[in-house]
Amino acid sequence: MPAYRGTNVSRKLEKATEEDKKQRKRKKKTKQTITRAVTPIGLFEANPGKLAALDQMMAVYLPLCQQYTTLFCTQEASPDKYTDLVFETDLSDRLHRVAIQQAAGIAKSWRTNRQAAYEAYLEDLADYAEAKAKAEAQGRKQPPKRKEPEWREWNLPELRVPVIQANANVVVVEKSEDSTFDYWLRISTLEKGNPLRVPVKLASYHKEVLKDRSLNTSTMLHKRNGVWWLTLSCDEDVPLQTEVSAPVVGVDVGIAHFITTSTNKEYGSFHGKMAWQHKREREKRRRKAKLRACLEKKGVPKDKLPSTRSETSQRLSRHVKQEINRAVKELIKDHPDARLIYEDLNVASMRFHARSMNAYLYASQLGHIPEQLAWAAAKQGMAAHTVGAAYSSQECPRCHYVDRANRRTQQTFKCVVCGYEDHADHKAAVTLAGRWGDRELAACHDKREVKALLLKRHEVWKQQQRIEPADPPAQLSFWDLAEAFLDPSQV
Repeated sequence: MPAYRGTNVSRKLEKATEEDKKQRKRKKKTKQTITRAVTPIGLFEANPGKLAALDQMMAVYLPLCQQYTTLFCTQEASPDKYTDLVFETDLSDRLHRVAIQQAAGIAKSWRTNRQAAYEAYLEDLADYAEAKAKAEAQGRKQPPKRKEPEWREWNLPELRVPVIQANANVVVVEKSEDSTFDYWLRISTLEKGNPLRVPVKLASYHKEVLKDRSLNTSTMLHKRNGVWWLTLSCDEDVPLQTEVSAPVVGVDVGIAHFITTSTNKEYGSFHGKMAWQHKREREKRRRKAKLRACLEKKGVPKDKLPSTRSETSQRLSRHVKQEINRAVKELIKDHPDARLIYEDLNVASMRFHARSMNAYLYASQLGHIPEQLAWAAAKQGMAAHTVGAAYSSQECPRCHYVDRANRRTQQTFKCVVCGYEDHADHKAAVTLAGRWGDRELAACHDKREVKALLLKRHEVWKQQQRIEPADPPAQLSFWDLAEAFLDPSQV
């Protein structure tokens, strides 16, 4: 299956007329455009001299991209891919601009993840201060296991793999007509007016994917294990087939089960063999890290130190993503006519106290699930939407009361007010499904506004049930997964 490349929405720099806006709005309602990325194509047919010139160009391009990435990550203003040229380089202005655009995309992603993690830290800090003040008011001490959250500054992105995300200004894909090759790549280099022409030979699989499809101008070149690879992509319009009256299915993302739906179905799991393989691989990396540290103290040069990277770890990561893809495929197969409502997780903002649990969390590749879900749904013409996930694991679907005490264990949910009890993942999926179309909740800007609104609804429920106000129960000391509030504009 082609790799996920996201949803492509065409934009025009010039101001669109009102009629153009109406036409695009009607088009968006009836179909959506997806971008298919073809499996990387090895540039094996090119002679060594041409690839050497490409290496020479990349030796200048990658440091320049690193400079702009660092600049965009450290400056106060948001990354701007149309900023003025800052650094001097031997590259042409067009290649220089491509490097700026690639760096801006990397920096924007890094800053978004860092900001989400910092906001989660501030919310955890406020919760800690509130719990501490409540404990002092009641004359008791804070549980020793619950410590004040600490912020650790993120490292700046470091570009290690030679990659160029090019457009038609620097890399042009030309159809071959009078040779045994399928395409020719015309690549700008350091020599002005003397571009490279690299031959491209497609396999039968590539030809089948590109059959009756036209390539777009986006291409990517990257070097792995001494071999240059080309990634082509093409656009495809898929009509939207989900009816307005289609049933709504909530989708909760987790580790115990990759996907749990509001219809009480579960798909995929990181537990079992994959978890055991991850634990074994983590122990292997820890031993390599200790050996590396010992040799470094003895003065062994860095180029002779053993690497902590492992091919087994990369294979395990790909295997986990394959299991996620299989789970998403089964979900869509069981709910072909449904409207999927899911939470767009930000794994970067999730934290456990134990390092082993954090490693377990990242190895489960939870961030890949929303991406694959959006891709698979768009591919089938299904409607899939994200909703705010704040307090979805703590909110009671019956009385709307929010408290950590409702989540007694990782698997069990039991409301301390109304006694509603259910499996925690199924309950979260039901809550997410209920938030679809909730404009009042979608208008909230942060988790505090969400909590205030839910507690307000809880007060209304108590009045309807004629329940006298009572002091809320004491907070428990355990910590659940940090939740990032999703973009409410998609509701």
